[in-house]
Amino acid sequence: MNDAGIAAVVVAFNSEETIDECLARLRAARDVTEIRVIDNDSRDSTMELVQRHAVADPRLRFVANPDNPGFAVACNQGARASAAPWLAFVNPDCFVEADTLARLRAASLQLEGGLVGAELSGEDGAFDAAARRRDPDFAAMLRSPAARDLSVPRDPARPVQPVDVVSGALMLLPRALFARIDGFDEGYRLHAEDLDLCRRARLAGATVAIANDVQVLHVRGVSSRRRPLFVEWHKHRGLWRYFRRFEAGRRSLPTRLAVFAMIWGRFPFAVLRAALRR
Repeated sequence: MNDAGIAAVVVAFNSEETIDECLARLRAARDVTEIRVIDNDSRDSTMELVQRHAVADPRLRFVANPDNPGFAVACNQGARASAAPWLAFVNPDCFVEADTLARLRAASLQLEGGLVGAELSGEDGAFDAAARRRDPDFAAMLRSPAARDLSVPRDPARPVQPVDVVSGALMLLPRALFARIDGFDEGYRLHAEDLDLCRRARLAGATVAIANDVQVLHVRGVSSRRRPLFVEWHKHRGLWRYFRRFEAGRRSLPTRLAVFAMIWGRFPFAVLRAALRR
């Protein structure tokens, strides 16, 4: 097996607007030896587009799930369906360049096999704050709304900048590390699974970092905009799960109740804002 080979895993759901471009770019990307598309029961033309790429390129195989088991489950499916020593998880609305994944692999090797993300920017050129974050501290959020800003400033002096969390929209890591931490936690359905994965990678002794000089276009939330209630429900559910896993055990009962109220109290307003953005 090619020791430098990269398996690109793409989880799709009603992704017809971007999946064609995403897969075309992955097929042209250096050292991508496998492409696995896991479709979570798309009801648009996503699978037709995926099938065309699969016919043209034997590296591409797909799984068409009969329902939507969630992002984490599908990522793990894609990892199990591939064998390359490197895993890249790529959202269908991320457009990589030919050298993007190879450069992320080089950054990971600098960190002796760390988990690495890229600088993400939208079509308007604005950078995505989720690309580099710190761990959430929910108790601190109760004391100060400023603590809810998890973004970490870019350090221009560090091409590879260690951070707590990188975005699940695009991340690369050695398969050995992914196996060591048992992959994504399938208890998350949508959102917060990247917070969880990065934290467990660090707890396992690996470094999490962003490659500041690797920039990727991310057309955010194409499918999510169509179902704000579903997305916001699972986002808030994911945040509560994350709190219970990593913070609740060292907080008092009143603090735990206050965090529950804080998370779920924001839910109806988040749904309303998402619906208005549509």
